[in-house]
Amino acid sequence: MVYMYALTALALVVSFASNRRKTLKALKIALKKFLKILPAFLTMLILISIVLFLIPDQLIAEYLGHKNLSVALLFAALFGSITIMPGFIAFPLSGILLGKGVPYMIISAFTTTLMIVGVLSYPVEKAYFGTKVTIMRNAISFCIALVVALVTGLFFGEVL
Repeated sequence: MVYMYALTALALVVSFASNRRKTLKALKIALKKFLKILPAFLTMLILISIVLFLIPDQLIAEYLGHKNLSVALLFAALFGSITIMPGFIAFPLSGILLGKGVPYMIISAFTTTLMIVGVLSYPVEKAYFGTKVTIMRNAISFCIALVVALVTGLFFGEVL
């Protein structure tokens, strides 16, 4: 992560040296956008923190933990499929779940379905693409999310 920060800082310095005015303008735009999403981000983090504080670690471990990986995988994938959450909320939540001992494979299933499967956005999607395409897209996306989760589990040594 330190490398990413260093690379970003280097890119900012190069940009600033190249065109000071454009770089300052871009930084102002970035700050405005950041301040615009900050209240929603903080609200969601606070709510997630409260919920995770109230839910015992044993319960999280039971449903998303190591005991039965296939049940946890399906539970995380289904929960991710029906939840609408922006990435800037989902990824910190994933970090919190990781801290609670949830395996990478389960977190991968949750975040991947969260991003690419849209059960709650079905009506809007159906209006634009039609029922058949929407159902096919969601079903294929769900299968892809499970494959991604299994590959993640293999990579991190959580499954055979």
